[in-house]
Amino acid sequence: MAKARNAAYAEEKAEVEVLKGQVTKHEDLSKRLKGVQARLHGDGRSVQESIGSIQNHTRENQTMAANIDKLVAHIEKMLVSGQDKAQEQKIIRAGPSQTGIEEYIACIRRLDRSLEQLTASKMRVQQQTIGDYNELLSEGLSRLQEFFAGVLSEKSQQIEPLHYITKQLPFPTFSAEKLSSLRSIDRCLSTPNARALSYNQRENIAVRIYSDLRSPYLANSLQSLSIGSITTSKRRNSDEPYRPGTSGIDLYAQGMENILGAESQHVQAIFSREDSGLVLESTCRRSLSDLAKTLRELNAQIKQNMTTDCFLAYEIVEVISRAGHRLGQESSEMKLFFADALKPIRDTAKASLPELLEDQRRRINALLTLSPDGAAVSFTSETMTRLQTMTAFSKGLSSILGSLGDGNWTSSSSLHTANSSASLPSLRSLDVGADGSTLLSHYVLDTIDTHLSNLEARARMLHKVKAVQGVFLYNTIALMDRMIRSSDLTTLLSNSPNAQTKFDIWRKRAIATYMDSWKEPSTALLDVVYTNRSSNRPASAASLPSADIIKNLSSKDKDAIKEKFKHFNASFDEAIKRHKELLPAMEREVRHGLAREISNMIEPLYTRFFDKYEAMDRGRGKYVRYDKGSLSGVLAGLS
Repeated sequence: MAKARNAAYAEEKAEVEVLKGQVTKHEDLSKRLKGVQARLHGDGRSVQESIGSIQNHTRENQTMAANIDKLVAHIEKMLVSGQDKAQEQKIIRAGPSQTGIEEYIACIRRLDRSLEQLTASKMRVQQQTIGDYNELLSEGLSRLQEFFAGVLSEKSQQIEPLHYITKQLPFPTFSAEKLSSLRSIDRCLSTPNARALSYNQRENIAVRIYSDLRSPYLANSLQSLSIGSITTSKRRNSDEPYRPGTSGIDLYAQGMENILGAESQHVQAIFSREDSGLVLESTCRRSLSDLAKTLRELNAQIKQNMTTDCFLAYEIVEVISRAGHRLGQESSEMKLFFADALKPIRDTAKASLPELLEDQRRRINALLTLSPDGAAVSFTSETMTRLQTMTAFSKGLSSILGSLGDGNWTSSSSLHTANSSASLPSLRSLDVGADGSTLLSHYVLDTIDTHLSNLEARARMLHKVKAVQGVFLYNTIALMDRMIRSSDLTTLLSNSPNAQTKFDIWRKRAIATYMDSWKEPSTALLDVVYTNRSSNRPASAASLPSADIIKNLSSKDKDAIKEKFKHFNASFDEAIKRHKELLPAMEREVRHGLAREISNMIEPLYTRFFDKYEAMDRGRGKYVRYDKGSLSGVLAGLS
């Protein structure tokens, strides 16, 4: 056993010795490797330093080579530009008409690019070439401006708008080809180099050329319509009210809307969005100034004849607002200009509404006499004609009434308020719908109420007989009602629930005033029955015949009945006579209406009284002049 362990131990010891020997070898190898690594690191540093120097020299050589290449390229471009200069000069000298506008513009753009490149090179040797190119570009741009102006001039001769309006022809416009050419020229003339050659470097020269040529064309073409709108608005007889459509203002508005609308299309097709607003405003400024001047002159005329020419103001507000609203969609500047130009006439139109009511009061109070037969005054027809005419301008009036305020036309301060500088409603407020109709119906009803109130007061002063007062007032109401039903006032007032109520109230007042003259004959038919007396109490007509009733009356009661018949006969005949005297002056509705009222009052009373006391004179006609049939015949003849 011991031997075996010793042998194993010796074997393990030998293995350990072998391992130690290998470790020693590895240590020696590591030392040699570290030495080699140190030597390699030093050699690498030397190589890196050498390579860095080589790289720097290589980079410098590459930069120099690139610069040489650029210099060669510039020289080549100089040679090429020198070779192309003659060709470009030939195109520029030929002009766009011979060369063609697209080729001419392409030439200018090539010159522009070449000039930018030559300028960027900053080579002294290029200065002469740069100067030559500047002169050539300046000449090209100048010829292009002349061509631009020439194309515009072809369609900038004054026209007669009335010819196109009456024949319903489209206003002259540029063809699509011309618009494309003008647009290309504008883009070319708006380049930095083109602006630099202008006297105002911030200005697009095409904008000034366009405005200078087209502005006189627009203003001169519209001048005849402006003059026509003024001359046609002046009438020989200033006392006659203005009749709608007799002024040329509508044609003026149509002409302006059409010609400026066409111009707006041109501007948008030619110029960029940044420039189009400025171009349109500067081109149309003169025409819009002429419009403002025309409206001021018309406004002065309207103020001198307010009650007759106020309708012209309503017409102007409507047609000019409509044109301004449509053109305002093209340019906000035009929208504001139209509003400013229209403001004086709008204020005058607002002032006219309370003025018309005041004119009614003045003219009615100035009446020194009224027709003795109760006929309506001619001013009633004139007033209703005014209201009928107003419906023709419902849109413009709705806007005016809306800015004045519901009911403010009746206040004492309305005249001052209407002339104040209160803010105006926008042009978009034309389409006011039901609210505008309601305001206009309120004004119409206030006008009618003012007219009837003042006429009633005047009739009480000038007509001493109530029958004449009633006929006069009833005639006036009938005339108004008929003129309403025969015009657009019917539609306007149909939306107002108070309209019919007001007329019914006035009609009842007129009838009541007239029927006051029939109180005397109707009162005579009322007999007194003393129900508290037990003796000699007359029986009712339904229970006893007339002869029995008369038999039961005392002598005193019989005398009283006889007097009642006499009184009725006299007062009835007088009322009939007075009615027939007034009958020729009564309107048809008045005749029928009053005859019906008289019959409804007299006939039932007389029938009852006659049935009760007809036996008073036993058919001799001494007291009872009318039987029931003859009375009905007389009453039937009243209409």
